[in-house]
Formats: sequence, structure tokens, C-alpha cells
Amino acid sequence: MLSRGVCLIVLATLSLFATLGVPPGAAEVPQQPAAGEAVFQRICAACHLSIMDPEAAGAVPGIRAVPRELLRQFSAEAVLNALTNGKMQAQASSLSDAERHAVAEYASGRGFGAPVLAAESAATNLCTDQLLMSDPRGRPSWNGWGNGPTNGRFQPWRAGKLTAADLPRLQLKWAFGYANVSSARPQPTIAGGRLFAASENGNVYALNPQTGCRYWTFKAQAGVPTAVVVGPYRDAAGTRGFALYFGDRKANAYAVDAQTGRQLWIRKVDEHASAAITGSLAVDDGRVFVPVQGLNEEGRGGFAGYPCCTFRGSVSALDAATGVVIWKTYTVGENLPREPGKDGTPAYGPAGGGIWSTPTIDVRRRLVYVATGNGYAEPAQPTTDAVIALDIYTGTVKWVRQVTADDDWSLGCQQNKGLNPTCPATLGPDFDFSAPPVLTTLRGRELLLLPQKSGIAWALDPARNGAIVWQYRFGQGSGLGGQWGVAIDGERAYVGVADLLTQTPGGLRALAVSDGHLLWTMPPQPKLCGTAAGCSAGQGGPLTAIPGAVLNGAMDGGLRAYSSKDGAILWSFDTNREFNTVNGVKANGGSIDSAGPIVVDGMLYVSSGAGGLIGRPGNVLLAFGLSEKAPPAVRSTYRSSQ
Repeated sequence: MLSRGVCLIVLATLSLFATLGVPPGAAEVPQQPAAGEAVFQRICAACHLSIMDPEAAGAVPGIRAVPRELLRQFSAEAVLNALTNGKMQAQASSLSDAERHAVAEYASGRGFGAPVLAAESAATNLCTDQLLMSDPRGRPSWNGWGNGPTNGRFQPWRAGKLTAADLPRLQLKWAFGYANVSSARPQPTIAGGRLFAASENGNVYALNPQTGCRYWTFKAQAGVPTAVVVGPYRDAAGTRGFALYFGDRKANAYAVDAQTGRQLWIRKVDEHASAAITGSLAVDDGRVFVPVQGLNEEGRGGFAGYPCCTFRGSVSALDAATGVVIWKTYTVGENLPREPGKDGTPAYGPAGGGIWSTPTIDVRRRLVYVATGNGYAEPAQPTTDAVIALDIYTGTVKWVRQVTADDDWSLGCQQNKGLNPTCPATLGPDFDFSAPPVLTTLRGRELLLLPQKSGIAWALDPARNGAIVWQYRFGQGSGLGGQWGVAIDGERAYVGVADLLTQTPGGLRALAVSDGHLLWTMPPQPKLCGTAAGCSAGQGGPLTAIPGAVLNGAMDGGLRAYSSKDGAILWSFDTNREFNTVNGVKANGGSIDSAGPIVVDGMLYVSSGAGGLIGRPGNVLLAFGLSEKAPPAVRSTYRSSQ
């Protein structure tokens, strides 16, 4: 039997609020099937019904959960995808196909409609001209999450062909819909003349960046929440080419031929049932670096009867040609039995230290930097909420810089009142790192910069074992939500404010790279999603800098461009609507969170929809290009901001 933590995991896969809508042909289910109700009562009722009726038998107080009535806003297809491709697939592994379908219909309150995926397999969206994949190093690109091994998220004009002066002329060129999902978290990648986009439905697409037509589709074994990164490979037969490297929610790493979509290898890097890859992979000199996180266990650790906790964060180095593991380094110490709880519940620790973000490569020092999350179980570790430097060849830890000590936290463990007696005696603030460290150089001095969920931005010295150079408080801090990344354009670093658990989420700051002092600040903008359920002004998503401007997608569904000089808004676009898509999939925009915008060759691309425990759902990839002439109102707004 599945634990009651199962229903909590569905929360992080499904949105708290609206769905993508009912697929064409879907029928309401006036009377729920008995089988679906039985499965729901067995695996989900303890959490979902606790919000509606806190006095109900078995109800769990104080748990952030999707109420039963809000689950009815989801399509049966979206619920089923959460069970088969999303975060719930490990927990739902004992269910039969019939049980998954039944509980999906019961939870959504409607039957399955016409298969949405049929639109993706139709020939109508296939490219008529199968152009050869070119060398990514020879043409404009945005390769991987951070646009290079240092994760600086800056696009110079020679590759982006966009500056602040061009932004008022941007207009939507095409939209691409992801089928049967409630989130569009993966960030697209452009390399070698192709756009590569992944989906929580497990599909990875090769598209034409100008039109959105499709060259090929690859099906992974689970949802793919990461941006792909492109690198060279050479197989056993001596054939050379370029591969896509990415990970999925079952901790599988993949290499796929970029020209054909043919799988080259697949490697499961962690056997723990809660292990997943959400940080993009990094590639350097024939090695692929794979970060692993364990949110599924962090979301279950506080439930009565759960033997908390056994997951340990890690990073693995794989051979780019074969997928063979070269080394694997855990972020916390060996997991051992602890004294059982008073009720006899087994206890284990240490645990946690997951890596949410892509590794950063220091080519000169031959180091790999990773930023870690909080611990899940005692004893507390010096490597959680920290930056760790690893030898690129061996995985040996060279140095550690922890910024928040004793941050052991697990969902469901209230301060000194945990429902599970194995909860930490004292809970930490849950201030883990969700952003990678950015390696930057200013006037000959190198620094590692990154924001923390605490609302503090840190600058570390890689030449002095990560010694703290400066710190700046840019927000109040929030345990809920992520601070996903900064952008740096030389002397300025830009950071958005999440602060989702505060009364004033949102806002943008520009800091001096040299010493961290504030250059300018912009307050939160009026929410484009108005009073819609789940609407937030939070701006914790990764930023993107181009000459003269910085771009940010926000939780309210807005994509905004700010002047790098003073923060004035130069251009904005509201993604909160339904879009006609080139692949025929019904799609709409929503919150923009962990996937940042990218700019390549005169085009801007962004994924919209961050459905989950936080965020309003969506399932669309948007592509913007330059019009011949900007509307007069937009041009005048831009001139007034200079």
C-alpha cells in the first residue's frame, strides 16, 4: 500500500488552482467510478480531504495541499500524466493502468477526451526541409541553462542580435503547446540552428527556431524538467556528432543524437525512489555532470510512520560517449540508522543536500561548483545550504562554503510538534539554494555569485576556498518558492525577488558586482493575473541580460524587460491567455518561474506555465521576433525611459 505521502507528491505536480482546460471531447463524469474512489481514498484522501474537513478521521493538519474541490479543475489527462510521467510515478508504481485511469477520472471529475497527443504525431507540424544540424560553436546559440559553463545568463549582441533599443519591436511569431501537462518548466535551448525543448510529458522536441515546425520527437522514460545541453560525442564505431544531454524525474541521464533524435545511451545515476534530476546537465571535455535532488522524500519526511530519511544529494560525472559513471560524489555523509521514534518508526540520517541547479564549470581551475539544498534529517551537515567545489577529474571535494547551518527541514514537521517522531528536533528555515553559482570576472578578479531563498545574495572568492567577499539582502526571504538565478552583464548583477510567503513578493534589484551595493531597485509590478486564484507578483525566476536590458518572467505570467541603466520597464507581454499553436495542442500561459527567457539571433523565447505546489499552470512555449515597425505607443514609452 502506498503511503499517505503520495497525495502530497501530487500537489507538487498539479497546480493549486486552474487547469489547462478540458480536452476536446472530454465528458463530465456525473457519478464517479467506484474503483477510482477506492484508490483515491487509499492513497490521497488523508491529504486532500484534510483541508476541507480538518476534523475528518485521518486528516493531517497544517499540510499545504490541493483541496478535493480544486482537483476537479484538472483534466483527467493532466492527472494521469502526473501519475505516469511526473513526480508521482515512483509512488504510483504499484497501481495498475486501470487504477491510474480510474483515479484520474475520479480526481478530475471528468472522463478522458480525445487524445491530445494525436496532434503532435500528425504530419502537419513536421518540417518539410530537414536541414543538417550544424556545429553549435559556429553560429548563434543559447546552449544549456546558463548560456555557457559559467551560468552567467548574458547574451552579447553578436549572438542575440537584440539590444534594449530593439525590444519595443518584439511581437509574437509562433507558439508551441505541450500536451497533457499543467506546467512548462523546462527552458529551451538553441544550438546548431535548432531549438530543443523538453516537456513534463517526457517528450523532447527538435524544432525550427524561426517557425516552430518539428524535426523529430524523442520519448524519455519520465517527465523531463531540465533544459538540454548540446555537446560533441564520438561513439564506439568512431562516428562523430553532437548530442543532447538531459535528465528526467526518475534520475535517468540521456544522450540523444541532435540530428536524428536517436538514443545514444541512458544511465540511471541514483537508485533512490525519490531521486530526480531537475537541474540541467553540464558538459566539459568529454564529461557530463549530473545533479540529483530528492524533493519527493523532503515532501514525505514529516508524515507519521515514514522512516525519515535516506536520500542523499549527489553529482555524477559520466563519460559523454558511453554514459559510464566516472565518479559520483554525495553532498552529505553516509546514511546510517538513528534512534527510532517513540512509536517505533525507524529513523535514518543524515539526508538531504539535494542539488536543484546545473553545475558550474571552472575551466581554468578544473573544478565543478554545485549549490546544495537543506537537510532532511539529523545530524546536521556542513555541506547543506552550501557551495561545494569538486575536482573535475575525480569528484574529490576541494572546499565547502556553508552559509546557513543546521537547516534540517521536512514538510509536515511543525516546530517541535512533528507528526513523525523522527522529525528534526528543531526545524531550520528551509533556505536552500535553487540557483547555481555564477562564475564571473571583473577587472581581473573572479567571483562566484548566487542568490539564496533567505533573500541574501552572496559573492564568494574561488581563489580562497569560497571565502565570503560580500553579501546583500535583496528580499525578506521565504521557505516557499525558489530563487532560481541571477544574470550578470559585467559590472552589474540582477536578481529578482520571490518572497512568496511575505506580504510583498516581487521586485527587481541591480547590484554592483564589485562590492554588492545597490545600484537601483524596481518595486513589484501590478499583477497581470489580477485576482485569479494563485496569482502572485513573485519574481524569483532566472533573469537574462542583453545589451542595455535585463529580462524577467514573473509568477503573474508577465514577461518584462527592464533598462539595465535604471530599471525602467521597456517592454512587457502578458502570457495569461490561450494561444493558437503550430502543433495544434490546446495551450495557455501561466506563471513563469524556474524557466528563464533566452535570446538568440534576433528572437526571444520563453516557456510559460509553472503549475505545481506554487504557480498558475500553463503549457506553452512562446517565440517572439522583430516586427518591421513598432506601434507608436510602445515607441514613445521606450523613448521616455531613456
